[in-house]
Amino acid sequence: MFRTERSKSKIGSTFSMLELIYHATVRHIRKSQGNAILGLLRNMMQTMLLVFTFYIMYGVLGLRGSQVRGDFMLYIMSGIFLYMTHTKAMGAVFGSEGSTSQMMKHAPMTTAVSIASSALSVLYIQLLSMTVVLYIYHAAFTPIEIYDWVGALAMVLLTWFVGVALGMVFLAAKPWNPSVVGIIQQVYSRANMIASGKMFLANNLTHKMLVLFNWNPLFHTIDQARGYTFINYNPHNSNWEYPLTLGLIFLAIGLMGEFYTRQYASLSWGARR
Repeated sequence: MFRTERSKSKIGSTFSMLELIYHATVRHIRKSQGNAILGLLRNMMQTMLLVFTFYIMYGVLGLRGSQVRGDFMLYIMSGIFLYMTHTKAMGAVFGSEGSTSQMMKHAPMTTAVSIASSALSVLYIQLLSMTVVLYIYHAAFTPIEIYDWVGALAMVLLTWFVGVALGMVFLAAKPWNPSVVGIIQQVYSRANMIASGKMFLANNLTHKMLVLFNWNPLFHTIDQARGYTFINYNPHNSNWEYPLTLGLIFLAIGLMGEFYTRQYASLSWGARR
């Protein structure tokens, strides 16, 4: 008796899907924190706390002189911003609602919408947080200058994309063994505190040290972002093609894995999470 009329055309279906993703994204943003301002402040405080921690660490270890010529705080923030974007995107997609979630009982809702809304909500919060933090530093402390802000922003988006792709792989594997996959995801996130390379420049590493970090796509995007941020730094030991290729591969694997897993979805999986 009560049915919603839906457009059967491709254009109408596309706009309906986009509208659903929009509302799901808003719901996801407000789910963790009912007040949008408090949610933004919370994310900003996490970012500023990490920046302050690394600022003190560099001062204690006496490493400030070995870094790129330019604004030292901007150097630190360029690494922290990308690290948090990557980690939060991966965690949000990994924690998104799967096929056995209660939300999937609503007809328009699908796992694709859930994944897309989780990823977009993180991107929105991170971009807004970065903008506000950079503006506060620019207005209250010292004016900042970004050599190529388009390229730097592109590296932020690439970092987010790789995080989403990795989150898709972990999400597809999660129903089969939630505890083990969750531990692997946490280990990868914690390892990136060092393995991401946000504490040093790739050009300053020896070949033996470079081998230890070169596998990490986040290492490449952070180093490339600093090349776009500072006019005095030209990265030679990293590239943006590697993380893009790896992200596309992980996304394909994650989509195939999620589709395969959904064929064997069981309500009993929800009790094991």
